[in-house]
Amino acid sequence: MNIHSSKYKCSVCGKSCRDRQALIRHGRSHSGEKPFECSVCGKRFSQAGYLPRHSKIHRGEKPYKCQVCDMAFLQSWQLTVHMRVHTGDKPYKCSFCDRRFSTSSHLLSHEGRIHSNITPFSCSYCGKLFARIDEVKCHLRVHTGSKPFSCRHCSEVLETLYQLKTHLLKSHNEGTWFTCHICQKKFGLKGTLKRHMQRHEGVKP
Repeated sequence: MNIHSSKYKCSVCGKSCRDRQALIRHGRSHSGEKPFECSVCGKRFSQAGYLPRHSKIHRGEKPYKCQVCDMAFLQSWQLTVHMRVHTGDKPYKCSFCDRRFSTSSHLLSHEGRIHSNITPFSCSYCGKLFARIDEVKCHLRVHTGSKPFSCRHCSEVLETLYQLKTHLLKSHNEGTWFTCHICQKKFGLKGTLKRHMQRHEGVKP
C-alpha cells in the first residue's frame, strides 16, 4: 500500500518504494553510492545482499553447468538464458513487429528504441526526456560525475560497463575481443558487435 500511496517516492525518477530502507537502497542507483566492499578484490556494491553472491566468484563456485558446452554459471537463471543460445528459443515477441528476443530486457530495449515515442522519464537536473529508466540512470552520470565501475586490478574507475570491459582488455589483457569479420573493428561487448553487424546488414537494431 505504501507503493500505491507514493509515500516513499524517489524524487529523481518517481519510482515508489515499500519503505524508507527500500527508498534509500533505490537512491544509490542514482547517486552511484556503493558502501559495501568485497574484502578480497575491493569491488563495491550498492546492497549488502550482493556480497555473498559475488564471493562465489572468488571461491570458484559455478554450480549450474551447461550440458551442451563447457560453460557454468553462478545462478540458475543465467543457465536458463544461456541454453537459448543452443536451442534458438526466443520467447519474447515484439508487440509491434515480428522480431523475437531471448530475454525480456532485450525486448523492452528494442520496443523503447524502435517503436516508442513516449518519453516518460526525465532528468531532474536538466529536464531531458528518456524512454527508459536505465537511460536516465546512465545520463545522470553526466551531472553527478559518478563512475560506478571499478577495475579489480588497478585504481581505474569508469562510467560504463563498456568502458570497463575495454579497459580490462587493453590494460590487463583480460576478456575477449569481439571482432567484426567484415571491417575487422573490435568491440569489448558482444552486444555492441551485434548492433554494429546490423548496420552492415542494413537492419535497424
